Amino acid sequence: MKPIGRLTGWFRSRSLRTRLAMLTAAAVAAAIAVAAAACWLIVRDSLYSQVRQSLASAEPPGSPNQLRAVCAPTADAALTKVKSVVDERPFHQNKYDNQFIGVNGTVCFPIGSTKIIVPEPGDLTASTNNRPAYRDGHYADGTPAMVRIWAGPTSTNGEALVLLTAVPVNQVQDSLNSLALLMAGIAGLGVIGAGVTGRIVARSALKPVDQLTDAVEHIARTEEVGTTIPVNGKDEIARLSTSFNSMSTALANSRDRQTRLIADAGHELRTPLTSLRTNVDLLIRSDAQGRALPPQTRERMLGNMKAQMQELTVLIGDLLQLSRPDTPNPEAVRTVVAFHETVERALERGRLRGPSLSFDAEVLPWYVHGDPAALERAVINLLDNAVKYSPPAGTIVVRLRAGRLTVRDHGPGIPAEELPFVFDRFWRSPSSRQLPGSGLGLSIVAQTVRDSGGQVALGPAGDGGAGTQAVLVLPGQPDDPR
Repeated sequence: MKPIGRLTGWFRSRSLRTRLAMLTAAAVAAAIAVAAAACWLIVRDSLYSQVRQSLASAEPPGSPNQLRAVCAPTADAALTKVKSVVDERPFHQNKYDNQFIGVNGTVCFPIGSTKIIVPEPGDLTASTNNRPAYRDGHYADGTPAMVRIWAGPTSTNGEALVLLTAVPVNQVQDSLNSLALLMAGIAGLGVIGAGVTGRIVARSALKPVDQLTDAVEHIARTEEVGTTIPVNGKDEIARLSTSFNSMSTALANSRDRQTRLIADAGHELRTPLTSLRTNVDLLIRSDAQGRALPPQTRERMLGNMKAQMQELTVLIGDLLQLSRPDTPNPEAVRTVVAFHETVERALERGRLRGPSLSFDAEVLPWYVHGDPAALERAVINLLDNAVKYSPPAGTIVVRLRAGRLTVRDHGPGIPAEELPFVFDRFWRSPSSRQLPGSGLGLSIVAQTVRDSGGQVALGPAGDGGAGTQAVLVLPGQPDDPR
């Protein structure tokens, strides 16, 4: 693995708290480094600018004779000569060092000079238009210096000369080096402080995450869904905590619904199973004792057993229907359904279940997207509900217009205080518990309509008369889209 890959892998293996502290320290280090470098550069430019201004104020050049200079073919020879001259008024100043250089290699030192300025090839042409030029240079002994270059007068033999004026900058560089060390020390302390502060801040910021982790581990260990954690603020951690609380509450509600469904299903199954067991025990006992039951009694018992088996079959089918998730399944088979044909088929089955009733139906074409079998079952459940509560020889009015299906009966109706519960699973009106049914039919209707993107409601008849009216609305169109 490459070094960068190993470093990345090592970094990712650290805890989130450590990574945040490291990133904070790195960010602070980068900021301090940039600030320190900018400060050092500004100070350096300021110091060198002062040196350049000092050089610019130096005494302007004159001729070697005026400056009482000593010339020689080489710098060493010229310096040796000038040191042997005793003059009470030397041109050399303590602050600056001057030196003439010529095109032919001639070097001249004013009387009093003690240092050799190392020339460069470009010095002879650096100064133009009677304006000086400046460069970084050094003396022959290696001392750094700033050099001013100015085209001077000609020598006695007519040779063009250039005046080099220099001032040592070793003190400036020492100051810059000290400043760099000071900046490095401050940066190091800043990085260490940033790392410690980042660790503290990360620990405080990730405290809700620790709480969330503890809650998840508690749920995994005890399976006690519904555990929540406190939410503080409105940041991303607070949003994460809120989302976890919502998920935990949803899981708790789902488990409660499952528990309630199982309990209710067990309660509903217990009655027909108990009746079946009683009838079977009576038949077995009569056969074992050789005391045959009267034919009418035996026929009535077998009829009851058949009815109870049918009730069990319907109840199990309803339970299977309701075992689907509450949210629509994106992989469920959804096709274009001729809803008017579904209603017609449901009406045929409804007429068989209520032979003494009359059906006033008006069904207009309407096409929807959904599960054909589920939609037909939902319509049949509405019709069964109307058949169950209709009086003998009553009329059931069915209308399908523009995707709005209404099923109205002329029964006793539903009290207003019971309407909010009609679509709950296993809920049955106290006044109708003696009638057959499990209380799951309308729940299946509500779930199917919700999966198809529609709405369903149950309430008093719209014309103010007796009875109940169910209204089912499904999105669609009157023409076949295929």
